Amino acid sequence: MSTEVAAVREAHQRVAWRRNRLAAAGFPLPLAARIARDPRYDVHALIELVERGCPAGLAARIVAPLEGGSAA
Repeated sequence: MSTEVAAVREAHQRVAWRRNRLAAAGFPLPLAARIARDPRYDVHALIELVERGCPAGLAARIVAPLEGGSAA
């Protein structure tokens, strides 16, 4: 197996792991899949918010990465 194929497989496994963790925490599957593909989201922070009673959609908005800017 080439390193490129291995890297693609690993990326797919990472996304699947993230999606499954989010879905298990109560995120609707379409939202979990969208978030899982974006590595800027902190999955652990999202799950913690939901475990504390925050609705999944609101948690996603709270943790959403800022568009374009940097924290300067």
